[in-house]
Amino acid sequence: MDTEKTLNLPVDITTQFQGSTLAFQSALGSTVWLIVAAVVAMYIVLGILYESFIHPITILSTLPTAGVGALLALMIAGSELDVIAIIGIILLIGIVKKNAIMMIDFALAAEREQGMSPRDAIYQACLLRFRPILMTTLAALLGALPLMLSTGVGAELRRPLGIGMVGGLIVSQVLTLFTTPVIYLLFDRLALWTKSRFARHEEEA
Repeated sequence: MDTEKTLNLPVDITTQFQGSTLAFQSALGSTVWLIVAAVVAMYIVLGILYESFIHPITILSTLPTAGVGALLALMIAGSELDVIAIIGIILLIGIVKKNAIMMIDFALAAEREQGMSPRDAIYQACLLRFRPILMTTLAALLGALPLMLSTGVGAELRRPLGIGMVGGLIVSQVLTLFTTPVIYLLFDRLALWTKSRFARHEEEA
């Protein structure tokens, strides 16, 4: 560690973290597994609701954009990735995925009920669901602004939560409208290609 080099401690003397720093390190290790468990639980629930293995992946593909946005906002603001900021990223997991859910749900309904092609269905979903997505994102964004701009006693503890949420919401709002249709069509073409390969093998057999 840098402190050991600065103090020029003897070789037989070792150092270790204590107090709040030690608690933060132990909490950080368990938080990673908590995020993984949350993503797996969401995949299982979405898979049951949509009766598909593919559509939950399309919905969960929006989560990395929120994480990247939160980390970028923390870097720009010069804030550290502490436990409070990690809590904000976990909250983003539940908030951001609703953008893709609204688009995918509309697109699937348009395909089944109106007979639209996947391309037209997801295009209409982006157009017609843009306003609800924007309204819900702005509601969450305005709720996080007081945390980001707060001052006074203890504000430095709450500020990383607001910064992470605001950054994640802004980046995910912009990128989700572009990435979700692409991933939706990519998986649709992959499913068609897989079905054609299986049909070809059955004919040859």
